[in-house]
Amino acid sequence: MAYHAGQEQRAYAAELLARFCQDVHVSCRPDQVNELEYTGLRPLPDTFTGLGPLSGLLSAFRLDPNAAWLVVACDLPFLSETTLGHLVVHRQAARMATAYQSPENEWPEPLITIWEPQSYGTLLRFLSLGYSCPRKSLINSDIELLPPPAPEELRNVNTPDEAAKARQELG
Repeated sequence: MAYHAGQEQRAYAAELLARFCQDVHVSCRPDQVNELEYTGLRPLPDTFTGLGPLSGLLSAFRLDPNAAWLVVACDLPFLSETTLGHLVVHRQAARMATAYQSPENEWPEPLITIWEPQSYGTLLRFLSLGYSCPRKSLINSDIELLPPPAPEELRNVNTPDEAAKARQELG
């Protein structure tokens, strides 16, 4: 779905991340690899299945368990380089993660977060206890929780109506 001057949202997110990351991967199901490669994006196929966003996180850590992973959901069309840069500048590498607080409640936003290498074991431990929600891991761990500098940029787009409104707002 296009939002930015005809650019697909996942391509826009990858472009934003490339300004801060050495390598940018797009989490996907194994059957989406060829499609992503065709569009020039670097696929990271899920090696864990049926776990929603946790699949992508765990697959990233399986690829490189020593990396910190800056994770951005592809449904954040209002996210700017400034807001993403703010997260990077305020990163606390000694903590499990650095995350923004949701504008709607006190909880961390797991899909605009820097996940440190030590979070891999924590995520696996929570999974072994039956929790597949990355937010639960953040809530129950030592993280850096930041107020977003522009809360409206964390608004995600999940429905066709929301997508139409976002396209209109973005021009």
